[in-house]
Amino acid sequence: MAMALERITGQAPALIWHKDTEIGAPDLIVLPGGFSYGDYLRCGAMAAHSPVMKEVIRLAARGTRILGVCNGFQMLVETHLLPGALLRNNSLKFICKHVNLRCESADTDFTGKMKAGDVIRVPIAHGEGNYFADDAALNEMEVNGQIAFRYCDSNGDVSAGANPNGSARNIAGVYNAGKTILGMMPHPENAVMEWQDNLSGLKLFEGIVEALS
Repeated sequence: MAMALERITGQAPALIWHKDTEIGAPDLIVLPGGFSYGDYLRCGAMAAHSPVMKEVIRLAARGTRILGVCNGFQMLVETHLLPGALLRNNSLKFICKHVNLRCESADTDFTGKMKAGDVIRVPIAHGEGNYFADDAALNEMEVNGQIAFRYCDSNGDVSAGANPNGSARNIAGVYNAGKTILGMMPHPENAVMEWQDNLSGLKLFEGIVEALS
């Protein structure tokens, strides 16, 4: 993630230790993936109580843009900065592969380089990425445009066959009500370098940098 951010911005991001209690005044906070506490407990549950998260929550309330990927998404859900829950994959197996994502909402600070319906192809690597919310919450999120990405096929068609983990309504990423926070299970940072043989994630990061510049 740090390498992806440096490639897009031209400067290395400040790296924060989980026991830090101050972050400063960043333009963007990124909570990356990486097997939080070994994923031995419910993913993100322990990391959500790290000292630094109090500052993340404070800055979120002030409107600081936050991107959470994989375990970072789980932390945002555990702290209730994002709605819903992330459950075990319906296969009960860890899944690591490339998936297609359809952009559902392009009028945000995260997706300014995309159009609704655009498809990107990025990797997933998780055992608990099955997004869940009850129907009332999902319906409200649909109305508010809080669905960021859905799992789809290469043509952008959403179907059960394109859903790798059983997520409700093929949801791969969501926003908070103010669209200042984005959480997603797939890893766009693993699709920005030539040696990754995939540059699909560039649009997302380029859009974020442009919006916050």
